[in-house]
Amino acid sequence: MPVQIRFRMQEGDEELAPRRAHHDDAAFDIRANTPATVPPGQVRLIPTGLFLELPSGWEAQIRPRSGLALKKSITLLNSPGTIDAGYRGEVGIITFNAGTEPFEVERGDRIAQMVIAPVSRTIWEQAETLAD
Repeated sequence: MPVQIRFRMQEGDEELAPRRAHHDDAAFDIRANTPATVPPGQVRLIPTGLFLELPSGWEAQIRPRSGLALKKSITLLNSPGTIDAGYRGEVGIITFNAGTEPFEVERGDRIAQMVIAPVSRTIWEQAETLAD
């Protein structure tokens, strides 16, 4: 069942809006909106120019790209990162370079993936014992 996600892009970044590479892809590509360098063993927050308005009961999960992990040893800390329905700030990608060479990011590079997922509503029940 489709869910409508409202979003806006920072002025001048409209062409960097999230999109799937293929119709059946589970995730949307997220792109950098500015050049950056991530030195080996370092962490950088890469801006995207993307702002979301998720409906209540939904989250956005930010995940690493497998190609960057395999070819460049690039991953994301706090992965998958969760964007809650109430967050309205810019989506930033917490990028970690586990490799031995600096990782150069150019404007428009695909640096992460985003999956939109429902959030289960949970009722906690404290118990004295639990089933085996």
